[in-house]
Amino acid sequence: MAVLAERLASAETPRRRRRQAVRPRRRWSAVAERLEYVALRSVLGVLAALSLGFALRVGELGAFIGYLIDRPHRRIGMRNLALAFPERTVRERRRILRGSFLNLGRMAAELAHLPRLSAERLREMVTFEDEQWWAEAVSWERSTGVLILSGHFGNWELLVHAHGMRGYPVHMVHRAIANPLVDRWLHDLRARAGTRAIRKSRAARAVLQALREHGLLVLPIDQNSTRGLGVFVDFFGCPASTNAGMARIALRTDAPVVPAFIVRQGRSACHRVHVLPILQVERGDDPA
Repeated sequence: MAVLAERLASAETPRRRRRQAVRPRRRWSAVAERLEYVALRSVLGVLAALSLGFALRVGELGAFIGYLIDRPHRRIGMRNLALAFPERTVRERRRILRGSFLNLGRMAAELAHLPRLSAERLREMVTFEDEQWWAEAVSWERSTGVLILSGHFGNWELLVHAHGMRGYPVHMVHRAIANPLVDRWLHDLRARAGTRAIRKSRAARAVLQALREHGLLVLPIDQNSTRGLGVFVDFFGCPASTNAGMARIALRTDAPVVPAFIVRQGRSACHRVHVLPILQVERGDDPA
C-alpha cells in the first residue's frame, strides 16, 4: 500500500505542476492580447482624429518606419518577389516591396476612418468601373446567389464595406483572428455595413443557405490551402496550393462567379472596383 501511495503521489505531482505551469502562460496570453488590442485601437484612434488626407501621410510614415526595422518580413517579401518577378532587378523588387508597406499604412488610415464614413463619402471614395454592369450582375433574375471571387488585393475591407453601403450586403467566410479581441472588433466593424460573417468552422451549411437566399457570397481564394483541400495551380510560375472551395460550391449550386477587385488610384483615398465578366463553372473530366 505504501508503494502504491508513493506511485499515486508521484503521478499526481507532474499533473499539478503542469496545471501550475499552464496558468501563467494563459494569463500572459490574455495580457498580451489585451496589450495588442489596446495598441491597435490607440494607433487607429490617433489616425481617426486626423483628417483622412493627413492620416494617409501619417500612415505612410509609420509604414515606412516599419519597412526599415522589420527585417524578417522584408526578407520574406524580397524572397517572394524574386520568385514572382525573376526578370526584375533587386532595386525594382525593393521598390515594389516598399510600396506594398506604404499601402498598408494607407489602409490603416482608411480603416481608422471607416466607422465614420457616410454612404455618400464612401461612394465618392469607391467607384465601380461599370456600376450598371455590376448592379445587373448581382441582382439579375437567378435561382441562386452569386459567388464573388476576390482576394486580399488592395483595401479588402473597403471593398466589402462599399458593397454594403450600396445596398448589396455580402456574406463572407471568416477565419477567426488569433487575438479574440481584435477578431470581435473587426466583426463588429464589418457588421455596420451589413456584412454577415460565416465562421469557417461551420461554413458548409451557412454558405449553401446564403446562396439559397440569393445572397452575395465573398470568398478570397489567395491564401495557401490546407493539404488535401486545394489543388495546385501555377501562381507567378510557381505551383501553389489553391482553395478549390469556390469551384466546388459553384458546381454544386450552379451559382455564377463574378471576379471583383479593388485598386487604389495613386496615393489617394480613391479606389476603383474592377469587375470582370461572369464565370460559369463547367464540369470536366478531372474530379478535382
